[in-house]
Amino acid sequence: MSLTQKLAWNSGVQVAGKIASTALGFVVIAIVARALGPSGSGHYYTAFAFLQVFGVLADLGLYIVLLKKLAEDPQNADAWSSTAFTVRLITALGLVVLAPIVALFTNYASDIKVGIAIGAISTFAIVVNQVLVGIFQRGMQMGKVVIAELVGRVVLLAATALVAWLAPTVPWVIAAVAFGAVANLLVSFWFSRRLVHIRLQLDRARFWVFVREGWPVALSVAFNLIYFKADTLILAATHPASVVGLYGQAYKVLEVLITFPAMLAGLLTPLLAAAFAQQDRERFAFILQRAVHGLALLALPLAVGTPFIARDVMRLTGGEAFVDGAPALTVLMLATAAIFFGNLFANTVVAVGAQRRMLWGYAAVAVGALTAYLLTIPTHGMMAAAIVRVVSEFTIASVAIALVLHVSGARFRVGMLGRVALACAVMACGLWATPSWTLFPRLGLATVLYGAMLFAFRAIPHELLQSLPQRFRYARRD
Repeated sequence: MSLTQKLAWNSGVQVAGKIASTALGFVVIAIVARALGPSGSGHYYTAFAFLQVFGVLADLGLYIVLLKKLAEDPQNADAWSSTAFTVRLITALGLVVLAPIVALFTNYASDIKVGIAIGAISTFAIVVNQVLVGIFQRGMQMGKVVIAELVGRVVLLAATALVAWLAPTVPWVIAAVAFGAVANLLVSFWFSRRLVHIRLQLDRARFWVFVREGWPVALSVAFNLIYFKADTLILAATHPASVVGLYGQAYKVLEVLITFPAMLAGLLTPLLAAAFAQQDRERFAFILQRAVHGLALLALPLAVGTPFIARDVMRLTGGEAFVDGAPALTVLMLATAAIFFGNLFANTVVAVGAQRRMLWGYAAVAVGALTAYLLTIPTHGMMAAAIVRVVSEFTIASVAIALVLHVSGARFRVGMLGRVALACAVMACGLWATPSWTLFPRLGLATVLYGAMLFAFRAIPHELLQSLPQRFRYARRD
């Protein structure tokens, strides 16, 4: 199978898996919201916002640097993977111990503190599993990642449903999340043994390579954290838990959706790094163009269509008690669109070796966002948090795009994006004309209109459509 065919097949598997995983994720969100209500959900989201701070501290930039090294030095994949896995294991164990201790010195409610202690297990599993995902992405084995994630989601769904029935409290719901994350990690580790032989070893030379190349990424992620989670923590400190619950529910929809572009960006990072290292600028630009176009096909309809169905989505995912979070969801979906592109170009910044230059952008946005959060959230609540988040995400995405284009010299066509926008406009008209319809018929109509307009406006490359039958025949033989 050619590289393009592998990429197409892995992307297809990823899309199919993400559809199923996203569906399960929304079911879990709905169960949790109905079990805990707005106030309990506020405690639940506060606990995980707190934990994600420590998850970022455990990152150290290992994931992206590992992707790059596996592309540059595939002969030593075992050694690179073993060192990365060992370092991540040590830092993740540190967060499991540190997070609950720090939580004891906060004024959080007792169920939040207990939830943090339990949730540290799920954060441990998530950050360790990220290294394994990098191994699969390099080996073009995303099907195994999809299987592992689906197993984790099924375990999470079963555990959450059981907890919601027997003991609907914040600590027990967080325990269900931990069960799902651990199941995902165990399946991923079992699959990874077929690609590389991971040992607990710390190669000193490779460790310092990770430190030297990873610290700008780690610092960038730390800056990213400020505008990614400070909104929830400041909201929790200045408003009732029920407000945090409404915002957190809208935010959770965003988090479920942005897992797809994160995985796609990781899948493309080794290809972009290899093309740039080989000075194959034509291939580099081709991959980037296709990625931008593919992300636009998903991001633009989300941003355009959400205002028409936001109340129905909040009602579906949380119940009537969460409908007041619809305005925040509408705004946050604009941030989702920006994150789709921001993930791709942030990873590409590393692929072209410009991560240190990107630090200034992350630092400026972090300072600006934190200042805006502190000035606006106490008085204007979740809408201020959502608006600042959108501005921050668009700014970061713009800086990353400009830096990648400057360093690589690549250019991509934007004419196709205009055609996608026209298809979205027709879809929006259909949603606007059917306000009395229920959610799923409106979604069905929107999907049909959008798909039809994509073909009518020739917004999908014809060479891609013509090559699909051949790729599927190859995939069946493989």
